[in-house]
Amino acid sequence: MATTPRDNVLDWLRDAHGMEQQAESMLTAQAERLENYPDLRARIQQHIEETRWQQQQLEACISRLGGSTSTVKDLTGKLMAFGQGIVGMTMTDEVVKGALSGYVFENMEIASYTILIAAAEAVGDTATRDTCAAILNQEVAMARWLLEHLGPVTETFLLRDQTPGVQAKR
Repeated sequence: MATTPRDNVLDWLRDAHGMEQQAESMLTAQAERLENYPDLRARIQQHIEETRWQQQQLEACISRLGGSTSTVKDLTGKLMAFGQGIVGMTMTDEVVKGALSGYVFENMEIASYTILIAAAEAVGDTATRDTCAAILNQEVAMARWLLEHLGPVTETFLLRDQTPGVQAKR
């Protein structure tokens, strides 16, 4: 049986849902460990709320198309995030690597939603297209914020790292 464009949209929506599950786990772990970077922590906490909203929106799209979320994809995403969190805890420059990873992840999400918008448009699913466009705007805003703050976070880390008795990594 051949895969239809609609089947692909549904599968890619499930992928996006798993990706957002992974994002929530990664962001939550990172926010819980950040102690000395209040602006970064606040923006991550804001994006956690956006990510939860995104998951709900994706679930609605999947349901409307007659599907359900993929437990395997959701679990895989959560396990990957857990592993990344464990690795991050062992790094002496956790905040810098976390900001870098966050920026890369946001750009993967941007690409995913750009693909979903094009696919939804191709199959005439304007509701999914509009949902993915709203999510894309949030991802672009987060990526832009991270890009603008990579330098300042790095500078703060370097200053803290060379100060005796001051923790820099988080």
